[in-house]
Amino acid sequence: MSKTEVTAGVELLANRLVEHLRHYPDAVIAFSGGVDSAVVAAACYRALGDRAVAITGVGPAVADSELEDARTIASQIGVVHIELPTQEIDDPDYVRNDPRRCFHCKKNLYGTLRDWASQSGFSTLVSGTNQDDLGDYRPGLQAASQYEVRAPLVELGIGKEHVRQLAAYWGLSVASKPASPCLASRIAYGESVTIERLSRIEKGERFLRGLGFHDVRARVHADDLLRLEIHRREWEQFLEPDTNRLICEFMESLGFRFVTMDLMSRQSGSLNRVLPVLGDVDSTK
Repeated sequence: MSKTEVTAGVELLANRLVEHLRHYPDAVIAFSGGVDSAVVAAACYRALGDRAVAITGVGPAVADSELEDARTIASQIGVVHIELPTQEIDDPDYVRNDPRRCFHCKKNLYGTLRDWASQSGFSTLVSGTNQDDLGDYRPGLQAASQYEVRAPLVELGIGKEHVRQLAAYWGLSVASKPASPCLASRIAYGESVTIERLSRIEKGERFLRGLGFHDVRARVHADDLLRLEIHRREWEQFLEPDTNRLICEFMESLGFRFVTMDLMSRQSGSLNRVLPVLGDVDSTK
């Protein structure tokens, strides 16, 4: 397929998405600033104008860099952007950090968005969930269902590859941005979510990015063990003696007693490897 044909196909998809959204009465978008929610926000703004509002839930598991990205991309799109505090850290079910943590987090987020919508004359909650998300373990999708959150990308069968193409077509700066779930997703199931742990994770990942590493994860396990996920192409840099020493010293200064590098490299959702072993994960709850 030629570049011209690809561009024409993306243009048709973009028009189809915008036309689909014109049938929404309004849109309150759960806006993280990642590529999925950015594409949905851009499409909603084109379809609905000031009847589209992007809302970012702000809690301790949201990295400062992600909040800045959300502000930047919302400004780039032109959509009204609102930041609302969320209270998931006060929920014992969330803090416990069992495999249902994401459900409790999203329930809090969508409840906050629903309250704002009801008070502000809006009716439709919208997420950036795409078609490919349906094939992964995502308990947050049940919370979306309970709050009747619409997912226009799923409604049109749009997966991640086409989402990135749409972002590039609309000139969004996040078109090639790696996925970046909340900081709590770095904490192993069974280890409680605390503000202190979230802060250590954010500082550790920021330090690694400052050294030039791309798309890293700092995973926290029991006994203050830190498992770093780094792409194989960056291992040589990581293992360079001076760099390795700096990393170990900094992570120890954050309170980690053990610092390891995962030989399985960078993998999305790697903490879910334990789920089949747990035996008590029920996606219907």
